Formats: sequence, structure tokens, C-alpha cells
Amino acid sequence: MSVRLVIDQHVATVTLARPEALNAVDLDTEAELQRIWTELEHNRDVRVVVLTGEGDRAFCVGADLKNPAMSGLEYWAAQRPGGFGGIALRETLNVPVIARVNGYALGGGFEMVLGCDLVIACEEASFGLPEALVGRMPLDGGMTLLQRQIPYRQAMGMLMTGRRIGASEALSMGLVNEVVPRAELDAAVERWLDSVLACAPLSVQAIKQVVRRTSTLSATEAQALRLPALVSALQSEDAHEGVRAFQEKRKPQWRGR
Repeated sequence: MSVRLVIDQHVATVTLARPEALNAVDLDTEAELQRIWTELEHNRDVRVVVLTGEGDRAFCVGADLKNPAMSGLEYWAAQRPGGFGGIALRETLNVPVIARVNGYALGGGFEMVLGCDLVIACEEASFGLPEALVGRMPLDGGMTLLQRQIPYRQAMGMLMTGRRIGASEALSMGLVNEVVPRAELDAAVERWLDSVLACAPLSVQAIKQVVRRTSTLSATEAQALRLPALVSALQSEDAHEGVRAFQEKRKPQWRGR
């Protein structure tokens, strides 16, 4: 199986499992990722997702160009809901996604990182959009996401030269939340997971939906929207549980409803 999905204690871990190909995404892998993201959208027990790659060399190096199944124009015309890997541009998954970047995150792999909400990287990780170097373009989110997440000059410097950056530079640009030695990567991800899981799941989902869907609106326009996840969180049992727990000086017991 080119992708593994494991769900445990409200955490879904999605692992790209083609280490021999640096976790490059071929058509079968893309189809499996699309299926997994759709499954997770409908699983109310999942409160956070970790996305990573198998092995110590690569998170994902993008599309599998060693065995291309179509031309660049055909690729651009083909439907890929949610952008590269089904996650780069996905707007229907409200639970937070943490990218555990264990090596190269290039091309579509970097686009997948850009589609995540939190990014934890090992010191050896590197990021880049090398498509222009091979006569292609980052069609699945790179051109539209990168310039929204970092300053324009920095984004164009990467997009127009294919320049690769290391984890420390990605951290300084704001593309990464934390950089740690490889031996500490799993522990760092666990810390972030614990921090997210300590919050009310419906509140976190509402925050993500509001932030993602209002980024192009004015603050006043965004404030006026009554998005479904926001309404659900405000009407939830957890909203009352959080206040009660605070008053009773105890940890809240979230039920996700």
C-alpha cells in the first residue's frame, strides 16, 4: 500500500509509504490520498491529523516524474480535488493537519505542506518548488499558496528560480512552526498534538474553517459570516463543559459535540 492510515486516540496518521521513490506520488497514490481525506472528513472521532512520509530521506518529492502518466497540459486539465495529494487546497477538512516533515518536501510535497495547518520539521528537512527547472509549474497550490504565506519577494525568489531552502530558513520565513533534531521529531509532534487535543475539538474546527474561508475578505466581512462549524461549536455541549471545567478548576472532558 502506497499510503497508510492509522487512527488512534482521536489522531489520524497518514503516511506516504513509497520510500524507495522518496515518497513521490503516482496516480495510485493520488487516488488513495483522495479516498483517505474524504474518509477523514466524515469521521467525527478524528480530531487532528498528522501527515508524514516513510523513511529518513523524504517527506514527499512531489509527482513521480520517473513514470509520468500524462503531459503537463493534461496534468493541469485533470481534476484533483483539494490540489496536490488532495490536501494542498482542500477546503472541506476542518480538523487541523500537522505536517511532520522528515526530509525533502519538494514540488507537490511542498504544496502538501503548504496545505497543512502546523508544520514540524527535522533539521535536515528542505523545501522547494523546482518545477520551473524541468519546464513545469507548481500547478496544485504552489503558485497560489506560497505568496499568501510568506512575503512576495521571498515567494517569487523560490518560485522563479526553483531555489531550495533548509529548515532553519523556512522557520525564519514563517513556513514552519518548529525545527528540531531528527531524534526529537516525534516528541515535538507529540507536544503539538497534546496542545491541540487539549482544546475543544469543535472550537478548533471552527477556527480553521473561519480562518481558511475568510482570508480574502475584510475583517468586517469575515466577522459577519455565520459559518456552519462556528455555529456548531457555539451550540455544542463542549462549549458549556469548558466553562464548567474552568469554574470547577478541572480539566474539561471534551466529547466533540
